Amino acid sequence: MQYSENSIAVKDTIVMYVDMNSFFASCEQQLRPELRGKPVGVITHPSATACVIAPSKEAKDFGVKTGMRLNDCKLLCPQIIPVLARPPKYRQLHIRIVDILQHYCNDVMVKSIDEALLNLTNYRLVYKDMLALGRQIKADITRDEKMDYLKCSIGIAPNSFLAKLGTELQKRDGLVQITRENIDEQLAKLSLKDLPGIASRNERRLQMIGIKTPLQMRHASPALLRKAFGGVVGNYWHTRLNFGEVDLYSNNFRTMSATRTISRKQSESRQALDSMLISLCTKLEQRLMKQCVFCNEASFFIRYHNYTSWDITIKFTQPVQDAMELRRYILQKVNQMEADRNIETIFTSQVAQMGVGIQKFSSDMCVQYSLFDNRIRQDVLRKAVYNIKDTYGKNIIRKASELFEPKVMRDAIGFGSVKDMYANNFNQYAIEDDEDDE
Repeated sequence: MQYSENSIAVKDTIVMYVDMNSFFASCEQQLRPELRGKPVGVITHPSATACVIAPSKEAKDFGVKTGMRLNDCKLLCPQIIPVLARPPKYRQLHIRIVDILQHYCNDVMVKSIDEALLNLTNYRLVYKDMLALGRQIKADITRDEKMDYLKCSIGIAPNSFLAKLGTELQKRDGLVQITRENIDEQLAKLSLKDLPGIASRNERRLQMIGIKTPLQMRHASPALLRKAFGGVVGNYWHTRLNFGEVDLYSNNFRTMSATRTISRKQSESRQALDSMLISLCTKLEQRLMKQCVFCNEASFFIRYHNYTSWDITIKFTQPVQDAMELRRYILQKVNQMEADRNIETIFTSQVAQMGVGIQKFSSDMCVQYSLFDNRIRQDVLRKAVYNIKDTYGKNIIRKASELFEPKVMRDAIGFGSVKDMYANNFNQYAIEDDEDDE
């Protein structure tokens, strides 16, 4: 039975999920051997209150968790070593890992910077022993001298959800296969919140209708799960826990965004704030160029230290791809808002965070130009500039607007999707070090 266009119910599907352990911190320990065996916390910027985006396994043993502030981490682990994130280095290692996976399967889906999924359904006759294949992939990763310190957990199952769950069952270099024969045994060891996607709210919903454990959830009827989740989502959960597929293939881009936290020093300079806005728009221009699309709508927000904020949305009369044109539209809307509300400026010394989002994309092959404002030459020039960047590096040529404070925005990395590195044209800018180009 199929519950959506994307759900798959094939008896003999087999999926392998590869989840790198403590990835960012392990990358730093890989690149800096003196950090190995020590508690490390990767941070986004040098500050006592910086967020630790990735603790090493040694730091985790002291109770340090992803998302904690550095000063709080030091209360649990006084000897923790803060290390500033180096996103291009992590992406470079990520690509080496994906290359290894693609050696065994041509249907590899990158789920995030540290996770990938192999659809092995068509390889069942090639690989008779999937656990042996998992061990071989682990060996290939550690055999690479540039990745010999990196470890991964691998889950194997009839669908991507259960394969992902398998990576959670045996952390730190784990290898687990969930089958029709052992699934009940595996689920019996877990609580509801051990299932990826089940947090406190969903746990309460399930408990209210008498479902206390994942095993009970698996054997519940679709109708009962629809009651718990309030609709078709209940069908999806029934499908996941009974070997059907609803999560394998991801959708195309719906939005792109660039967001940065602002330091106290940056917030005190109007030039630094404007340079940050330029950098955010330039980052999105790069992504638009690589995906060969224009955007038809943008959003902009500012958050302040007192937890207040400004949010605006701009709908364009013509599709936009150029960073400075995007910035101009944003500032026009900001200036209008400041005038309407009699505010001197929203770019104050209290700015804590700034972000730009874009959505509603159009292919660059389908852009219609205005008869009175023909931007063909501008778009051709932009393509020529990016061809030069592709050949000689992203910083070989820059707009004058980018030169005031070129390092105002450090590269950022998250565990979220990295699909823009692969869709249409590979985005090599993501693996270039700004520091190496200066």
